[in-house]
Amino acid sequence: MTDLLQALSLSASGMEAQARRLRHVSENIANADTPGYRRKVISFAPDRETGAVSVSPVRLDQSTLPRIYEPSHPLADTTGHYDGSNVDLVIEIADAREAQRSYEANLRLFDQARQMTQSLFDLIRR
Repeated sequence: MTDLLQALSLSASGMEAQARRLRHVSENIANADTPGYRRKVISFAPDRETGAVSVSPVRLDQSTLPRIYEPSHPLADTTGHYDGSNVDLVIEIADAREAQRSYEANLRLFDQARQMTQSLFDLIRR
């Protein structure tokens, strides 16, 4: 029984981690055209004691921001350039798809463990 409860806990932590990842990906996509915006990135690691997924604090991608030439832009400097965003929509869409699939896999595992746990409770009650 404890193995099933641990499976529920582990898959729930995986779903929570992927939901956070998807939230940051959607923020990145929403700000892809925001001047000076740096992409948000998180990483995952297993908790050494429980095996659950732990999520690192959000960090900003420190890759260089593209210089965009548009002299009429309010943020343009004397040369007519301003810093764009370092968000690459292709990467963000791929990350979103991966997060969605990982979330769904954890959801299936959670549902199977829940059904097995419910079956055990039903047998005990009889």
